[in-house]
Amino acid sequence: MQQDVLATIQPSPARRWLGVGMLSIVGGLVLFVAVTRPPEPMWLIFLIAVGGGTFWLAYRMWQATSDSIELTETELRTGTGRLIAKVEDIEAVDRGVFAFKPSNGFLLKTRNSAENSWDPGLWWRLGRRVGVGGMTTAAETKFLSEVLTALITQYSPVQKDYPR
Repeated sequence: MQQDVLATIQPSPARRWLGVGMLSIVGGLVLFVAVTRPPEPMWLIFLIAVGGGTFWLAYRMWQATSDSIELTETELRTGTGRLIAKVEDIEAVDRGVFAFKPSNGFLLKTRNSAENSWDPGLWWRLGRRVGVGGMTTAAETKFLSEVLTALITQYSPVQKDYPR
């Protein structure tokens, strides 16, 4: 059954190029230092590992930011269909200044823990916490988080009765 997409987050092309470019420059500089001025063998291994790891991270970021994030009435997922979180499983959305969240993003707290996952520049999951954002535009991310907050109130199992 196909569901309507309520909101979409797409990484900004300028941020994508800038982020991947910066990581590539750092990796290149580290490897340049390792080749032109070879230090002791242990430091050489360290520099090669850091340079290679930085290029690997740049590659992963380039792959991850080619995708998008979509919100439907029942789930938050990537554009390729990978499930990030079910709306009924989300307890809270935190957009606060002091929240441990990605740049231009928000933090979700889910009821159930899931496998740790990470798409650099787009989203990450550590147990019950999901961070969405990074190389995304602030306006798109804020809109998606507001629509998600409205959906969560519909799925909220606790109805509070206030005294009259």
